[in-house]
Amino acid sequence: MSDPRTVAVLGAGSWGSAFARVLGLSTSPEPARASEIVMWSRRAEVAEAITERHENPEYLPGITLPTCVRAVTDAAEAVRGAGVVVVAVPAQHVRETLRTVRADLAPDAVVVSLVKGLERGTDARMSQVCAEELGLSPDRFAVVSGPNLALEIARGEPTATVVASASRATAERIAALTAGRTFRPYTNTDVVGVEIGGVVKNVIALAVGICDGQGLGDNSKASVITRGLAETTRLAVALGGDPATMAGLAGLGDLVATCASPLSRNRTAGRHIGTGLSAEEAVAAMSQTAEGIKSVSAIVHAARAHGVEMPISELMDRVVVGDVAVDRLAELLLARDLKSEGRTA
Repeated sequence: MSDPRTVAVLGAGSWGSAFARVLGLSTSPEPARASEIVMWSRRAEVAEAITERHENPEYLPGITLPTCVRAVTDAAEAVRGAGVVVVAVPAQHVRETLRTVRADLAPDAVVVSLVKGLERGTDARMSQVCAEELGLSPDRFAVVSGPNLALEIARGEPTATVVASASRATAERIAALTAGRTFRPYTNTDVVGVEIGGVVKNVIALAVGICDGQGLGDNSKASVITRGLAETTRLAVALGGDPATMAGLAGLGDLVATCASPLSRNRTAGRHIGTGLSAEEAVAAMSQTAEGIKSVSAIVHAARAHGVEMPISELMDRVVVGDVAVDRLAELLLARDLKSEGRTA
C-alpha cells in the first residue's frame, strides 16, 4: 500500500516545479495535504538544486521551493510508495515514462496528469495513455487544467484551476492536496472536456502568436480566440465531453490565459513563426516544449476521424509542416463559406 501523504512529481520543468510548490504550500488541514513531495528530474544538476538549495534556477529562477520538496534522478524511486503520482512531462514522452515506473507504482496510487497534449500516432489523451500503460481504473486518474501559467503560480499570484476525475471523491482528494491561499481548485467529472480544452488551446495560441508576429491587431486575435473556442467545443463534444466545460476555467479560462500572456510557450512559438521562422527554428529558439506544435497533427487526425471541422487547427497543422506560408493565414481563414454563428457553427 502507498503513503497517501507522499506525492511523486514526474518532471522537473516549470509546471512540474510550480505544482510541487503548490503541493508543499497547501493550507488544507492534515491529513489532506502532502508531507513529502519527491520530484523526478532527468538531470542530476537540477535534482541537486531542488534538494540542496530548494530552487530550480533554470525553470523558476528566484523562486524558493518548500523544504518538503526533494528530487531524485530515478523515476522508479520517485514513485515508490507514493499515494499520488503527478505526470508533468511532455505528451510525447508520457508513455515511455509510465513504462519505466509501472512496476513500482503502488496498486492504490492515484495518477494526476498536468499534460496538455495528445499522443501522436494514436491520438490518445493522457487519461487513455495512463489507462493503457498502467491498467488504471477511471477512479485512479485525475487531470488538472485551467489558466495555469507556471511562473505566475510559482510567484504566488492568485489563480484557479479544475481538477477532473470520473470519481468525485478522487477529484476532491486532489483538490484538497493543492488548495492554498493563492491556488483555488474546482472539481469536475468531465475528464474528456477538461483534457481537450487544455490540448486545443495550445494550437489556438499558436495562431494568436502568429498574428502577433505579423503585427495584426486585436480584432484578428479576438476572432481567432473566439472561433478557436468554437472548434475546441466541437471536438470535445464529439469525444464525449460536456460543452459547458468549455465555458469554464478549463476551456475559456485556459484559452484566454494562453493566448494573451507573453509567458505562454505556444503563443511565443507562434510569434516566432509569424516573424518568419520555421516551426523547427521556433522550437530551437525556445528552452521548453510548445505542446501545440507537437500535438497539432494528432488533434487534426482525431477531428477528421470524428467528422469535426477545425479550420484553425487544420491551418496550424499545415503551417507547422511548411505547407502554408503564414502570410496567407488570414486569407485562408476568411475564405471559408459564409454561415450562421450558432452553437455548433
